[in-house]
Amino acid sequence: MPWTFTDDVDVFLDAAGASLAARPAENTLILTVTEALRLHGPHAYGDAAPLLGWWRGADGEVAGTLVQTPPHPPLLGSVAPEAVGPLAAALPLTRINADRATAERIAAGWPGHRVDEEQRLYRLATLIPPSPAPPGRPRTAALADRELLVRWVRAFAEGTGQPGTHAERLVDERIASNGLTLWEHDGVPVSMAGVSRRIAGMVRVSSVYTPPVHRGRGYAAAVTAEISRAAREAGAQEVLLFTDLANPTSNGVYRRIGYRPVSDRLLLSVAER
Repeated sequence: MPWTFTDDVDVFLDAAGASLAARPAENTLILTVTEALRLHGPHAYGDAAPLLGWWRGADGEVAGTLVQTPPHPPLLGSVAPEAVGPLAAALPLTRINADRATAERIAAGWPGHRVDEEQRLYRLATLIPPSPAPPGRPRTAALADRELLVRWVRAFAEGTGQPGTHAERLVDERIASNGLTLWEHDGVPVSMAGVSRRIAGMVRVSSVYTPPVHRGRGYAAAVTAEISRAAREAGAQEVLLFTDLANPTSNGVYRRIGYRPVSDRLLLSVAER
């Protein structure tokens, strides 16, 4: 069956929302991106209109989803293997962000490809707070912290190779929803972690950042453990986060506090010839 495409997030969610919500971990990125489009309009990520698509199997159920918010590459949610061929026929894909198996199936039809990024999705199992904890204490970020938080979000984006153009919006949203936590030592903020709004019982920890001068003291592990605890106590059934597989330090930190691997995602591009 062919894919169906739209630029209307409400049309997309009417068709695919139930499928996405049924597998919130695998579809965490699609869920959060479409929530931003729903709240902030079609230009939440850039000037161009988004492209949203879904594929139905022979049973009529949605078994593949895609969201592209230019200039970002197409982002794939759960995609059945039999949906990959019709997708490649429908769109001239040259760059994708997808789970490892789907990404490799698509790239098999390319003349060559390069891996631009590998990320691992983790799910919180049993939380294990750092022991001993580093000096200091956690607190929820407030409006008075806004200037500092915007700087830190931009620094985090720069350090991870992401665009930081929406730092102010992210900070404002997270402050309003109590979604940013700071770790303070002697009254001075030394680390932060953020968490997304709960969608389909799922939240995702992100923007974990410690300025270079404060690194190596366990602050990131402590603040991540605290925001994870608070999210779970607030009712989140799935507490997730992504790490760059090229960063063994962060992967080790999250494993030590109770996060367990779920799957890998690849950002692939057609190789230049």
